[in-house]
Amino acid sequence: MSRITAAMLYDCTRCPTRVQLDQTEDPVKRDPVSPFVQLLWERGSSFEKETVKKLAVPFLDLSDYRGDEKEQRTLEALKNRVSLIYSARISSGNLLGEPDLLRLEGKGYTAGDIKSGAGLEGETDDGEGEPKEHYAVQLALYTDILERMGLSSGRDAFVWDVHGNEIPYDLEGTRGKRDPKVLWSTYESYLDQVERILAGEYEPRPALCSDCSLCHWRNRCLEVIEKMEDVSLVPGVGRKRRDKLQRYFEKVGDIATATDEDLAAAEPKLERISLKTLVQFRARAKLQKEKSPEPYFFDKVSFPDHDLELFFDIETDPMRDICYLHGFVERRGGDNSTEVFKPAVAASPNRKDEREAFEKAWEYVMDCWPCAVYHYAPYEKTWWKKLQERYPGVVGKDEMEAFLEDPSVVDLYNGAVLKSIWPTRGHSIKILARYLGFKWKDIDPSGASSVQWFHDWVTTKDGSIMQRILDYNQDDCVAMRVLLDRMRRMGRKLLT
Repeated sequence: MSRITAAMLYDCTRCPTRVQLDQTEDPVKRDPVSPFVQLLWERGSSFEKETVKKLAVPFLDLSDYRGDEKEQRTLEALKNRVSLIYSARISSGNLLGEPDLLRLEGKGYTAGDIKSGAGLEGETDDGEGEPKEHYAVQLALYTDILERMGLSSGRDAFVWDVHGNEIPYDLEGTRGKRDPKVLWSTYESYLDQVERILAGEYEPRPALCSDCSLCHWRNRCLEVIEKMEDVSLVPGVGRKRRDKLQRYFEKVGDIATATDEDLAAAEPKLERISLKTLVQFRARAKLQKEKSPEPYFFDKVSFPDHDLELFFDIETDPMRDICYLHGFVERRGGDNSTEVFKPAVAASPNRKDEREAFEKAWEYVMDCWPCAVYHYAPYEKTWWKKLQERYPGVVGKDEMEAFLEDPSVVDLYNGAVLKSIWPTRGHSIKILARYLGFKWKDIDPSGASSVQWFHDWVTTKDGSIMQRILDYNQDDCVAMRVLLDRMRRMGRKLLT
C-alpha cells in the first residue's frame, strides 16, 4: 500500500475521489494537466528557490537529493541538531513527508512550508484571515511524523508566504468563527479518509463541484456523475451537501419529484441545509428535467433605471497579489450599438502601476456617476475595498463604502441570479451566458487561463497576449449585459 503524503491530504481536502482515482485508475484516462495548474507548480517551485536564496541565516540544503538518500541525510541532520534544514524528507510507518523547512526550536523541530500565495484565507493587507485548511493538514502531517520520531517541538508550525511574512499555524487551534473544529482534528479526519481509501475500504463517490474544472479526472468523473444522475448536478449542492442529501435524494429526479412532506421530513436531519434551500434545489432539479425550460424569478428583483450602464469586471494575478486590469463596457439607452470598452491596465505587475490603473478606473467611474454599475459576484467589490486600503490617496474609505453600497451598484449574481431558477448545472457567468447563446471569442475563456496569459505577457511583453486578455475581459463584461437583458424579460412565479 502506498504511503500517505502531504499531496494526498491536500487532494483529499479538495476531492477524495481524486485520491482514489490516482491510486486505482488507468493514468491514460487522465485529462491533460491544465496550463494554469502547471503554472502554479512552476511558480511555486520558483518562488521557493528565490525565498531560500534570500535567507540571511545558515541552513542545510538537501534539495539536490532524492528518495532514500535525502531521507538518510535528513536523519543525520536531525541527529546533529542542525538549526535549519531545507527540503527535508521524513517518514514514520505509513506516513511520508517532505517539508520545505525543519527548524530547531528548543528540544525539537517545527515544520514549515514556503507558499507562493497568501498564508491565510481571506487575508487583508493588515494580515487578518484564517488558517487555510489545505495548508494546515500538510503541516500537521509533518508534525505528526516528527512526534512519532520523538523529535517534535510541539503542535505548532509555520508558513512563509508570498509577502515574505511568517504565518504561525497553531495546529491545536481552530480556523476561526466559521469553522470551530480544531485543526489537528481536521487533519486526523482527512488522514482517516486517505487511509481507508488506500486500504480499499472506502470508495468516495464523485461529485460535481468547483474544483472539477482544474482536475485531471474531470471528464472521467463527469461521465460517471451524469450516468448516475447524481444530485450534485443541481447548482449549489456540491460535494458536502450531496453527501448529506444522498441519503434521501440520490438522483436529480429524486429531489425533482419530492413532495413538500418529503422535504419537511428530511430537513431536520440535514445539518445546515434549510427547508428554504431544499425547496430551491427541488425547483432547480425540476427545471433541469423539463423539455423546454424557461428560467424565472421566485423573488422580487429590480434593476436601477439609468441611461448609462457600466458592466464591470477585473482581472487579477493571485500569485502576485495584484489587480492589473479594470474593464468596463459602457452602454447608453439600452442600445447595444453604443457599447464601448474602457479598460484600465497596469503597465507592469508592481504596486506603482497597480495604483495608477486603480486611480484611472476610479476616475472613470466617477466621471460617469451617477449611472448603473453591474458586476458578477463579490470579487470586484472585495478587490476595490482592498485597493482602497492599499491606496487611500486614490479614494477615501467612506467614499468607497458609500459607492459600493449604493443601490445603483448591482451584484448580478447575489442580487438577481440567486433569486431565480435556471435549468443549468451552475450559476457562473460563463454557464449562464452560454446558455443564453453568447460565445466568447477565445477558445479557452476562464479566469485561470487569464492568469496564465498574464504570466506569459509579463515574461514576453507580447502585445498580442495582452490583447487576448483585453478581449476576454470585454467578453466577460458583454456576457453580463446579455444576462441582464434576459433577466429583464423574465417572469416571476412561486417555487413549487
